[in-house]
Amino acid sequence: MRRFATAVVAITILAGCGSAASPPHPAGTTSRSALAGSYVNPVWTSDFPDPAVLRVGSAFHAYATQGGGKNVQTLTSMDLVHWKAGGDALPTVGSWAAAGNTWAPEVIAVGGRYVLYYVAHANRAGKQCIGRAVASSPAGPFRDTASTPLVCQAALGGSIDPNPFRGPDGSLYLYWKNDGNCCGQPVHLWGQRLSADGMRLSGRPVALMTNDQVWQGNLVEAPEMVAHGSAFVLFYSANDYASALYGIGYATCRAPLGPCTDRSRKSIIASNVVAAGPGHCFPLLLPGGRSYLLYHAWPPEAVGSQSPGRQLWLEPLTWRGDVPVVHASQATPQPAPKL
Repeated sequence: MRRFATAVVAITILAGCGSAASPPHPAGTTSRSALAGSYVNPVWTSDFPDPAVLRVGSAFHAYATQGGGKNVQTLTSMDLVHWKAGGDALPTVGSWAAAGNTWAPEVIAVGGRYVLYYVAHANRAGKQCIGRAVASSPAGPFRDTASTPLVCQAALGGSIDPNPFRGPDGSLYLYWKNDGNCCGQPVHLWGQRLSADGMRLSGRPVALMTNDQVWQGNLVEAPEMVAHGSAFVLFYSANDYASALYGIGYATCRAPLGPCTDRSRKSIIASNVVAAGPGHCFPLLLPGGRSYLLYHAWPPEAVGSQSPGRQLWLEPLTWRGDVPVVHASQATPQPAPKL
């Protein structure tokens, strides 16, 4: 997946789907509450692609693909609605990597410290690969002291979109996508055990699913595993990120390393008149059974553009058994999250 585009991609969106657009936020702002106890999407109006969130105490820390001169963009919030821009969580990439093309970071707390998984261009492989870095604070700065990447499937086009996951028994796993669509290779979502400190892989990687449906185009990517009840649900994104065809699907898995069954015949959130190409979602499951889905989307009139880029959206996530349910993207007031 290419994380940056230089041209606006023309799109056609069917009239009548989604809510009428509300007045846009000024660039670089967070959500404006139209009424007390409500919020309006997008909750961050500047470019914040491939979002991931970590809750530490009562604070939410968000991380995103490079932008604004930062390798890893950061935001913080106390309510998931009002966000404040932070510093660069990864001021320097590992020695194995070249500066630039730092994508899709995610952070997990392990043993009193924080491990960040990120994508960068590997010098030796000449492909995008996955590294890990450590910090004592969720805000960083994270430091990658390894001389090689953690995951680098160079023969399969490289490796991107890391997702760390802690299973119900405390075991750690890492999920990712081989970047085969970069160079005519098949594309799969993969999973593998992580060591207890989150710094090394254990066992063998397992291919969990591939793009075998029309709506997925030439790729699946951005895996996000969650445990919901007794089920394991693997969210993913598919199709061209710089178009209104991009969307979000899900598979159900018997265990953290599968087998997995793709359950989506179309995106669970469609492009509409307020948000185009919703994707690279992050499901946030909170105590008490409340769930929310964060994802990025383009303004429909500016798909593929550098500015404002892919904005941060927040929608309630509900469940019918192991089926995730998200209503259409809406930019009209809705109830603020109950945390």
